[in-house]
Amino acid sequence: MNLVLLLIAATLAQPPGVVIDHSPAASGLYIGSPGLAVLPSGDYVASHDFFGPKSNEFQSARSVVFRSADRGQTWERIAQIQGAFWSSLFLHRGRLYLLGTDRHHGNLVIRRSEDGGVTWTSPKDRTTGLLRDTGECHCAPVPVLEHDGRLWRAFEWRNPPIAWGTNYRSGMLSVPVDADLLDAGNWTVSNFLLSDRAWNGGDMGAWLEGNAVVAPDGTLVNLLRVQTKSPREKVAIVRLSANGQVAAFDPSHDFIDFPGGAKKFTIRFDPATKKYWTLASIVSEKHRAANPGGIRNTLALTCSDDLRHWEVRSVILYDADVAKHGFQYVDWLFEGQDLIAVCRTAFDDATGGAHNNHDANYLTFHRIRNFRDLKDAL
Repeated sequence: MNLVLLLIAATLAQPPGVVIDHSPAASGLYIGSPGLAVLPSGDYVASHDFFGPKSNEFQSARSVVFRSADRGQTWERIAQIQGAFWSSLFLHRGRLYLLGTDRHHGNLVIRRSEDGGVTWTSPKDRTTGLLRDTGECHCAPVPVLEHDGRLWRAFEWRNPPIAWGTNYRSGMLSVPVDADLLDAGNWTVSNFLLSDRAWNGGDMGAWLEGNAVVAPDGTLVNLLRVQTKSPREKVAIVRLSANGQVAAFDPSHDFIDFPGGAKKFTIRFDPATKKYWTLASIVSEKHRAANPGGIRNTLALTCSDDLRHWEVRSVILYDADVAKHGFQYVDWLFEGQDLIAVCRTAFDDATGGAHNNHDANYLTFHRIRNFRDLKDAL
């Protein structure tokens, strides 16, 4: 193929949104764990990690950080971080933080940046960001929530350390809002709940990637993705005690229908509408099949008044191909009348597209304008 045809192919292959980063499938480096924050200056910061056969994710994972000074229209890579995986990017008291693991099923670590993401602290010990050194931690770029004078963030612990998902125990991490976040001694961890394969009528593969959310009654809950075979997707609602140290779950009552519940999602509460909102990788009727966790071609805006009844309001991104197209693991924030979001995107490119719908080749930015007014579900 000559240069002109290559340029045409590359133009036609552009995914929806603004491309922040691209990693061709042949590189063996797939794009995961999108994170998003807005600095006090108004600049946006985005992050992602790499997974896949060439990523070294099981020894010391690598993440990269980008910054936009024009509200997401263009992006510049500003940092590379070794030993950062499955991380939440968030702003607290004017400082930027990255909280996740150091590798696949690794230690729990947190880093701080004082210059908008260009340089970062190193979690060398329990006073500099090494929060949990037992290994076998699992998480995703899920919300860090401020509530009742503390920051809250869900994660899982794999025990015993075999297999994927089935041995994940759900937990909740918290710290006082005015504490030094890099000091492990300031953090509290709840008990860890192991799921049961008999739950949900026997359709219970795993729970993972929980969201810390304040329920309508003011209590703290953890809404977890549930891996199922049935196309009727679910989430699990784990309840936390007021001090965050005791987690409890009622399998007869606390599984709820949730479009997109078999994939990672981020839930945030909107004071303007008194609704909970999320961007989830739903399964539309025409693609409905077993193993909904493997279908990621439809990204939808959904909402709820009570965390138990969810309405699909609008399809945001869609491609008819389920095998090699995916819009997933979206992190997003409110910005006035809009939502701003970063997406792990598997899409066509000039070198043959993504490896599959899961192994994404793009990080993309999206602005969903006047999201509260959207109502055009499938």
